[in-house]
Amino acid sequence: MNLGHLVVRNVFRNKVRLALTVLGAAVAVMTFITLRTALRSWTVAQEFAQKDRLMTRHKVTFVLPLPKRYAEDVANAKGADGRPLVRAVTYANWFGGREPNHPNEFFASIAVDGKTYFEVYDDVHVPKDQYDAFLKDRSGAIVGKGLADKFGWKVGDRITLESPLYPAPEGAGWTFTVSGIYTAAPHVGQQTFLFHWQRLDDTLPSERRNMIGWITSRTTDPDGAVKASVALDRIFGERDVQTVSQDERTFNTGFIGMISSVLDVLSVLSLVILAIMGLILANAVGMSTRERTSEYAALKAVGFKPRHIAFIVAGEAALVGFLGGLVGLVLSYLVVDRGVGKFFEENMTQFFPVFRVDGSTLAMALVVAIALGLCASLQPAIRASRLRVTEALRRVA
Repeated sequence: MNLGHLVVRNVFRNKVRLALTVLGAAVAVMTFITLRTALRSWTVAQEFAQKDRLMTRHKVTFVLPLPKRYAEDVANAKGADGRPLVRAVTYANWFGGREPNHPNEFFASIAVDGKTYFEVYDDVHVPKDQYDAFLKDRSGAIVGKGLADKFGWKVGDRITLESPLYPAPEGAGWTFTVSGIYTAAPHVGQQTFLFHWQRLDDTLPSERRNMIGWITSRTTDPDGAVKASVALDRIFGERDVQTVSQDERTFNTGFIGMISSVLDVLSVLSLVILAIMGLILANAVGMSTRERTSEYAALKAVGFKPRHIAFIVAGEAALVGFLGGLVGLVLSYLVVDRGVGKFFEENMTQFFPVFRVDGSTLAMALVVAIALGLCASLQPAIRASRLRVTEALRRVA
């Protein structure tokens, strides 16, 4: 029997203690992986944001509307060299709709200018025949594939929505015909309901008409987004309603700034949890070492060197950490990939487009679990390796 076999046999001698220690470590690892997955998903969303896509909104708050004529001004804006600042412009309003039969299911519903929206969002793809049908039908709507799959919608279905922001006109509901189903890259999301802005505007009282929520444009120079943003805001600087223009990444960061701060706090908490996991392992290893003092003394008496004793103690701790990490990986897969990940991808896809456990995160968690086990064994391993045979046997006796 070599030292490796001795380590494995010692670890499984007290199965109850082993199970409790592994379970505690697994929960800590699972929490760590879940939080790291959230942070990674958020980072991926920012990396894929289009640099040349600008968002122009009311300077005070995103909630306040802009005059629709601002979209035309943005389209006609020119730089100091006389060249156009943007190559495509669209506008939209947040509708805040919800499906009456699923009032607790959140999804984005937006009134858009159908003729220009898909030119600006060229990473959203709609079959041409469905897009043509959408343009011809005033009550038409285009929905994301993820949303259609979620509610079982298909082209031609009649959908009714309710909106607390825009109550339906008396005698008529917000009923739409699904003209098309779009697909898009994960960072764009496939959970949005799009319909004609003009239809929404026609139902509003005169004082609320010709107002839009925000303007989205694509700059002519992808590297000149900052200059274009400043130039656009300068155009509206002397008007009654001033604007703030930001590239898509900055806009998304500001929109979810509070959540991002919360994620930072949770990241710190995950490290605290790992520290607690280290203490759990240290306690388990310490108890096991004290209980087997006579065994270590006997091993030294028959010729085992101090480094052999230290290896046995450290090996046992590392193996327990490995088992805890391994069970934690399995729990993470079940909880994240089969649980909360699906919820985030369906309901917050623009901010957490790919909420799945990454291989690098799994590897890091497993390495950290083993490293914590080794750290927890430092003091017990040194103490056991320095035992004097006669004193240890006398102490036990």
